[in-house]
Amino acid sequence: MEKKSSNKNLRKAGAAKNDEFYTQLPDIEKELGNYKNHLKDKVVFCNCDDPEESNFWNYFALNFEFLELRKLVATHFEKEKPSYKLEIVKDINKDGKINKLDTIKTPLKQNGDFRSPECIEILKEADVVVTNPPFSLFRQYVTQLIEYNKKFIIIGNQNAITYKEIFKLITENKIWLGKSIHSGDREFRVPAHYDVHSASHRIDDDGNQYVRVNGVRWFTNLDYKERHEDLILYRTYSGHENEYPKYDHYDAINVDKTKDIPIDYKGAIGVPITFLDKYSPDQFDILDGLNRYSILSGPTEETRGKFLAQVKGKPCYVRVVIKNKKI
Repeated sequence: MEKKSSNKNLRKAGAAKNDEFYTQLPDIEKELGNYKNHLKDKVVFCNCDDPEESNFWNYFALNFEFLELRKLVATHFEKEKPSYKLEIVKDINKDGKINKLDTIKTPLKQNGDFRSPECIEILKEADVVVTNPPFSLFRQYVTQLIEYNKKFIIIGNQNAITYKEIFKLITENKIWLGKSIHSGDREFRVPAHYDVHSASHRIDDDGNQYVRVNGVRWFTNLDYKERHEDLILYRTYSGHENEYPKYDHYDAINVDKTKDIPIDYKGAIGVPITFLDKYSPDQFDILDGLNRYSILSGPTEETRGKFLAQVKGKPCYVRVVIKNKKI
């Protein structure tokens, strides 16, 4: 019941364009600690943050010297009026440290929307973008990052993997899942005016409101060594063919759990999208994605209205189609 409630909150927020989900500092620390070498001497841009509230800004401001950043920039969004940006570049107050006390606040002429020409100009100067973008605008947000050839570490919902645009980038090895949050269930602070009363909702002693959201993932194009570690396989297809039925409308065998991928099968294999938590591009090729129709090619006359991920008439959840490149 809790999972259903938290996903309902996410859909409700997206429909209402209530996208202010503030990531908690421990989650940020756990993931960003994997990319220190990627951040050295870089301009980091948090372009979907309220700097006064954002733990992304707090993390980078507190760790500016430790990470050896060159510059930190964050823009604030206002719906109907000009906003501002914050920057940290150098030791302005001459206290021998570079931190929040060296923040420069500059008015913007526009409202701070990441799509605004003013924010795009800032984006062009950035090396790495790190933030929690609006859930409802995730496609547009990633498209912009790819268009401007930016490195990024961002938070999104697991369902974004099934978006045609995002899945194509995954198959092209232009975006992948981050190292942490494999459990996918995380708590976000939300503004007090959000109506999110459910089993996944709580209010702390200071009156801050929190909601749990399922299927949360980090998405990035910064590499880390664990991505290149082979998944250990121990099941075999030979002699157990009846345990690996083929789909009714697609030439691939079905595997319900990543750990059950057979070590000796040369053809196409359909696996759950949670496989991407263990995916190594050195070990597997991603060929396609299956739900009601191919994520990549869209519906055809042959597949319209059918679940391609279907075994003996029974639909499966979304599948990623892979092939073991080491056989």
